[in-house]
Amino acid sequence: MAVERTLSILKPDATRRNLTGAINQRFEDAGLRIVAQRRLRLTREQAQQFYAVHAERAFYDDLCDYMTSGPIVAQVLEGENAVVRNREIMGATNPANADKGTIRKDFGESVEANSAHGSDSPENAAIEVAFFFAQTDIAD
Repeated sequence: MAVERTLSILKPDATRRNLTGAINQRFEDAGLRIVAQRRLRLTREQAQQFYAVHAERAFYDDLCDYMTSGPIVAQVLEGENAVVRNREIMGATNPANADKGTIRKDFGESVEANSAHGSDSPENAAIEVAFFFAQTDIAD
């Protein structure tokens, strides 16, 4: 198995409810390391750029509104098969469909306010990590 890095975003619903520590504990308990972390509030332009892949979808404007509604925590997780492992820990996008014990099932409020984002492939992880972090920001 390969050691990978992936992007994790703790969304505005999670930061609003002060869940960052509880969520990060799940990543760490599952063997993922947080090697970079930043709390910030996305501008509309940043949200539009980050989610540009969804620009033609009906939910795009609402997603950008939501992601700029409060602070987020952007972070880089590192570990064996980090992309897949992170997605397993998060659970299905819709909290109603997520497995018990996953972040989205336990903390998500809706499909949009589902507490966490994670890269869906190693290729996208590299792009998404670079969106938020310079290589010098990542602790080895």
